[in-house]
Amino acid sequence: MDFSLIGQKIKELRKQMRLSQGELAEGICTQAQISKIEKGDVFPLATTLYLISQRLGVDVNYFFDIGMTPRLDYIQEVENQLKIARHKMDFDTIRQIIKSEEKNPLFTQNKKNSQLLLWHKGIYEYFKNKDLIRALDLIEQAIALTKSSEKVYSERELDIMVSKAVFYVEEKLYNEAYSTYKSALNYLENFPYLTDNTIKLRLIYNFSRLLTRLNQYDESISYCNEAIKWCIEQDLLFSLGELHYHIGYNYELKRDYASATVYLTKSLQVFELQGDDRFIPFIKKKLKEWSTENKISS
Repeated sequence: MDFSLIGQKIKELRKQMRLSQGELAEGICTQAQISKIEKGDVFPLATTLYLISQRLGVDVNYFFDIGMTPRLDYIQEVENQLKIARHKMDFDTIRQIIKSEEKNPLFTQNKKNSQLLLWHKGIYEYFKNKDLIRALDLIEQAIALTKSSEKVYSERELDIMVSKAVFYVEEKLYNEAYSTYKSALNYLENFPYLTDNTIKLRLIYNFSRLLTRLNQYDESISYCNEAIKWCIEQDLLFSLGELHYHIGYNYELKRDYASATVYLTKSLQVFELQGDDRFIPFIKKKLKEWSTENKISS
């Protein structure tokens, strides 16, 4: 761990907040200690670093990540771009990012960063090249890079498990998908807290889609409602439109068009607020068809 990088980041954040060393130190440690920490001469106790992080408005793990990963800001930007492309199902962008970074020492010399590229390479191989065997092999390689216990999975590893289960669903290997999702849900229950609150949403949403394929409509609706509750509790818009749409889709399959209309309308509103045009024309067309066919009142 490079302690000097942590000190530099503390100094940078302190100056952004226009705090003097004495103001940052107040009630935590001495001004002289802050000076030594910022120079990288000493590393603070965990309790001291936690209090500093709280005063600077960041998670304490941010500092540990800084110390472990050079150019963390760059890595986080690449990860964010891959996440956006994954959510939009923009697989060409995923491939472009992988090609740009796969020889970058920031990724090749760090297991966690290398894992990020392997995972998304697996996603690309499946959805663009339809190569299930290659995709699953890349997924297993990615998990193996950081897996330390059969009983404990990291948040990233759970996310990778979701991708694996999605492959199985697409191939109609429903038993394998169900087993993978249930394992991930069991691991999720053991997390004391999540640093990325969207992981739970992706897991539950994709599991609910599998339940629909298995004709378990009510259970699928129940999981979607659980995810919507989580969105509201965590102030998240992520997947909120998809979740409402999927509840509506379940009601459509149950031929309850009145309930389906309520949820499709809500999903439409969310997509419009987000400026996400992928599903808007489809939903509007479906609602219009139902009205024309007198399945719902105009």
